[in-house]
Amino acid sequence: MRFRAAAVQTTATADRDRNVEVATALVGAAVGDGAELVVLPELWNVFGSPDVLRQGAETLDGPTSGWAADTALHHGIWLLAGSIAESVPGSPLLHNTSCLYGPDGARLASYRKIHLFDNDVPGAAYEESATMAPGAEIVTAPACGATVGLAICYDLRFPELFRILALKGATVVTLPSWFTAVTGRAHWEPLVRARAIENASFLVAADQVGTLAAGTDGAVQAYGHSMIVDPWGTVVAVAADGEGYVCADLDLDSVDEARRRMPVLANRRPAVYDWPDASA
Repeated sequence: MRFRAAAVQTTATADRDRNVEVATALVGAAVGDGAELVVLPELWNVFGSPDVLRQGAETLDGPTSGWAADTALHHGIWLLAGSIAESVPGSPLLHNTSCLYGPDGARLASYRKIHLFDNDVPGAAYEESATMAPGAEIVTAPACGATVGLAICYDLRFPELFRILALKGATVVTLPSWFTAVTGRAHWEPLVRARAIENASFLVAADQVGTLAAGTDGAVQAYGHSMIVDPWGTVVAVAADGEGYVCADLDLDSVDEARRRMPVLANRRPAVYDWPDASA
């Protein structure tokens, strides 16, 4: 079983119409390149300061979700519509939410980012928890004959999530992101490859690129380098600088082969895994 996937790379702004126009063109180009599963970046539709995110937040029945459903239906593809700032009724906080749409335009799954990006790294400082509330559900969904696991950006640093996705049957994991250039230069490729290797899964990682008006200290540079990594940890496609996309064929038989050759899931010993008490 094989299908073609694409990771779309954009530079999002506070202008929703502009961002949607760019995404429309890039999704169309990826489909023209044979993509059946297309993944957009994190917060691709509206990006900016906390105030910009609050003003641009939508429900999952809002205009961006409507665009995503129509686009998936129009092209007959599975569309992982990156993530958007989802408004939460009665709460001042939002969710950072990723949704998967099927070829019939139906929303198949919604994932709310579990791990929020709070850090004090010079040049990458950000406090996501000031705007967003964390999700609490690990999500998989069917797409292209595979089970797809949903994760978002900072989740990449938490291998527990990816292992659970694999144990829930995921052979492909989608990762909409806006990794900073400061951390991306050191950590992006090693972490994406590690999560693929650890679980013998494909990773389709769609990152933002360029200057984003978002950080605690002002503008932050997004790293780009959107990539697709196979179950053996090989980077099979990586994006050039600037807005664009990359495509690769995903052979699901290679997941079975990698898990046979290096049976890390089968060799687990959960009975002896005793999590330490972090509060002690």
